[in-house]
Amino acid sequence: MPIAPDVSLGENAVVFQPDLVNLYGCSIGADTKIGAFVEIQKNAAVGARCKISSHTFICEGVTIEDEVFVGHGVMFTNDLYPRAVNADGSLQTEADWRVIATRVRRGVSIGSNATIIAGVTIGEAALIGAGAVVTADVADYAIVAGVPARVIGDVRNRLKPSLDFA
Repeated sequence: MPIAPDVSLGENAVVFQPDLVNLYGCSIGADTKIGAFVEIQKNAAVGARCKISSHTFICEGVTIEDEVFVGHGVMFTNDLYPRAVNADGSLQTEADWRVIATRVRRGVSIGSNATIIAGVTIGEAALIGAGAVVTADVADYAIVAGVPARVIGDVRNRLKPSLDFA
């Protein structure tokens, strides 16, 4: 059951290989395309007209707004201090931690193999370089790259007039 019955799929959303994804308890907007080997967990939301490339992991607490591109192998996190067990050695359950929300604003592009650390907001139309590790908020229109990700430019200096988000 790779696409659970509790998934909300918007009109014309396409999951190219439904047997090769794991979607449960999430919402996917209209006209969004999802590649193979993608996992989208409960309480995650993907907006309309997005492209989620293969091998991407979108965990609980992540909200992706409309018109976002997520490259291959992008990883989101939702816990700043992950542990398998409590101090007494007992296995942790959902009651032992809290989800840290992450927001990806409209028109963002995230390059392949980027990692997005819990709790950040990536601003409108920002560009995240391939392999970047985003540890802090990214301003609208910023281009960031590296580990940790740092500002290296501004998207508005590179957009074609027909793609202007301003």
